[in-house]
Amino acid sequence: MAKTIDIVVPDLGDFENVEVIEVLVVAGDSVEREDGLVTVETDKASMDIPAPENGVVDKLTLSVGDTVSTGDVIGQLTMEVGDTVVIAPALASTPTGDTTVLATPAGEKARSGGKQTLVVPDLGDFADVEVIEVHIASGSVVDVEDPLVTLETDKAAMDVPAVVAGTIDSVFVKVGDTVSEGTSIALIDAVASDAPAPEREPAPDAPVGAATGREPAPVAQESRPMAAPTAQIDEAGFSKAHASPSVRKLARELGVNLVQVKGSGLKNRIVHDDVKAFVKAILTGQVAGPAGAALPKTPVVDFAKFGEIDVQALTRIQKISGPRLQASWINLPHVTQHDLADITTLEERRQELKGPAKERGIGLTPLAFIMKACVAALQEFPKVNSSLSEDGDSLVYKKYVHLGFAADTDQGLMVPVIRDADKKDVYEIAQELGELSALARDGKLKADQLQGACFTISSLGGIGGTAFTPIVNAPEVAILGVSRSSMQPVWTGADFAPRLMLPLSFSYDHRVMDGAQAGRFTTFLSQKLADVDFLLQASP
Repeated sequence: MAKTIDIVVPDLGDFENVEVIEVLVVAGDSVEREDGLVTVETDKASMDIPAPENGVVDKLTLSVGDTVSTGDVIGQLTMEVGDTVVIAPALASTPTGDTTVLATPAGEKARSGGKQTLVVPDLGDFADVEVIEVHIASGSVVDVEDPLVTLETDKAAMDVPAVVAGTIDSVFVKVGDTVSEGTSIALIDAVASDAPAPEREPAPDAPVGAATGREPAPVAQESRPMAAPTAQIDEAGFSKAHASPSVRKLARELGVNLVQVKGSGLKNRIVHDDVKAFVKAILTGQVAGPAGAALPKTPVVDFAKFGEIDVQALTRIQKISGPRLQASWINLPHVTQHDLADITTLEERRQELKGPAKERGIGLTPLAFIMKACVAALQEFPKVNSSLSEDGDSLVYKKYVHLGFAADTDQGLMVPVIRDADKKDVYEIAQELGELSALARDGKLKADQLQGACFTISSLGGIGGTAFTPIVNAPEVAILGVSRSSMQPVWTGADFAPRLMLPLSFSYDHRVMDGAQAGRFTTFLSQKLADVDFLLQASP
């Protein structure tokens, strides 16, 4: 049988009203799941909106130049299904990072009511997925979107919610079982979609826990207004919050007590955006933070009283990066170590090599040499190439070296990432620096070119300054600021000699390293910047 489903724009993160730059299909085209339908472009990257399932494009309701946002319906797709109907998830109502799947009734009976079997839908590339929690028992009354079971893959935990309301007749799975697409979960006495849902009754005395060893999932709580968060998470209230596993994980990462968050999803389900909005509200002073951590509001001033003004909106990048930088500054105990590196010999050799490099199409900038020196320093001091674990009790040491660098663009500051910098020589780094910088200026960086940095370098050498305090880009634990070099008299032991000195500003998370370690890091870095022969060696 054929079934027509809506094509929904998936979660675009913080972006809204994203422009469509290319339409890849037309009505009548056959597509497979994840095939690109249209291409959209943000300030940071272009991306394809994929097909939700295999099928034939029935229609598309947009064209080049249109703008779309998360949850917009952009067309319809007709797919052939068998006895088991898979319903594409409505990403607009549950924009989560993990995959949330829908339990589907066997046959086309979702609206008619009666006894129906709920089965596991398409799990993508996963099979034999373990059941880690069962939320229902015989006699349980469920509504649409109520979780039935929770599954866990090697990548994420996911809820399987009901797509029909009714009373559970029997449950076919238990904790520890493994399931795949099409596995029967439960038999439900469904209520027709136009009939009133059955009234919920108190949970039986021996519900899921008797069969699974777990307590039954509580009924979703009524949404609560935002209130001042407490210093510690209310575990009892947290466990009852109406949120998916991925949302709970995000809340714990950010230290958000879900009891205080108002849900905007279906049936007041708390979604990712609700948690992020709550954090932003704390940072901007709209609600109070944990005890002792509230920030005073800045005074509101009518500047027009004092003269002519011009109000200009922040760029999208500024709106995104501002709260993140503020959160990093507030949550990380920043310390900045300042030092001077002698780059006289380095600059002399660079000038000699700049011409031949240009003939190869490579702009051999000082930043390429600085990056090469940073690679050596990160290998010598692996703590700088680490991140704090989620619970703050351990360090995650990275065996790779991905370097981010701050790129100044018309839209604001962007941080492209050079991956595996430890496996590249100075010329390769310089070439990639040029390519990524050009993409950043043109607004054509892809999402993966902005992710995964272990350490960031912010160079103001071409602009000026003698020193500054760069903000650590969490979850990184340190960042290097570079100011403009200048000729300075340096004592050689016998007299003063003119040397080209480069100011270094090394900001670090004091929870991870102390001042002595930071001083050793900048000293080592300065030594490597003076060793040009080392920097010019090809990497293995």
